[in-house]
Amino acid sequence: MTPTLVFDIETIPDVAGYRALHGLSGDVSDHDVAEIAFHERRAKTGSDFMPLHLQKVVAISCVLRSGDHWKVWSIGKPDDPEAELIQRFFDGIEKFTPTLVSWNGSGFDLPVLNYRGLMHGVTAERFWDQGEDNKDFKWNNYISRYHARHTDLMDLLAMYQPRGAAPLDALAKLCGFPGKLGMDGSAVWGAYEAGNIVEIRNYCETDVVNTYLVFLRFQKMRGVLNEAAHAREVALVRETLAAAPDAHWKEYLAAWPV
Repeated sequence: MTPTLVFDIETIPDVAGYRALHGLSGDVSDHDVAEIAFHERRAKTGSDFMPLHLQKVVAISCVLRSGDHWKVWSIGKPDDPEAELIQRFFDGIEKFTPTLVSWNGSGFDLPVLNYRGLMHGVTAERFWDQGEDNKDFKWNNYISRYHARHTDLMDLLAMYQPRGAAPLDALAKLCGFPGKLGMDGSAVWGAYEAGNIVEIRNYCETDVVNTYLVFLRFQKMRGVLNEAAHAREVALVRETLAAAPDAHWKEYLAAWPV
């Protein structure tokens, strides 16, 4: 059975990149550089959401379903550099050729990983293969929007219509799952400035579990899982999280009614 890898990233403004592009000296603090960047972005777009090439990756969390095993974790250590996190993500694709699953991965996570990987000199041969090395990848690869090696659930459920896109938090809660707990993407920069990288990683892990649970519901809807198989998969998630010692999983399970 092909492994399934669900992934999610958390990002902060690329202060060093913005500083370099705008010629800001080291006398300007990182906090002030970020505020300048936010102000400029709001003036241009009405939002302080930075362009994708100026989003620095600080966490990549994954769920892996392979064989009899289910696992959730964040790649690397909290203080690992961005380049190492991204390289290890693509190394996993190189080694296992999993089916990727995301929520808005085509619109955000993967473009960010691509831009940042390019800047850092990351290698990702399997990810970019479109049939040059493996002929099977000509008809089913990670790049094409309509191929199955990467399922962007948000894009697919909206029938590829941006106006139909739904937020993961809302849809997860409407499906009976916990959704976001105590943090959202807008709070990541503040948490990072406060040194709370572990909190960011924990938040990213809960979001990737939300995505996985929505994916299971989707697999049931399209007939890949019957009622009994779906129940077994959900029970596996509950049992695995219940055995984890981390406080964020206790909170997550407490918010997830049986």
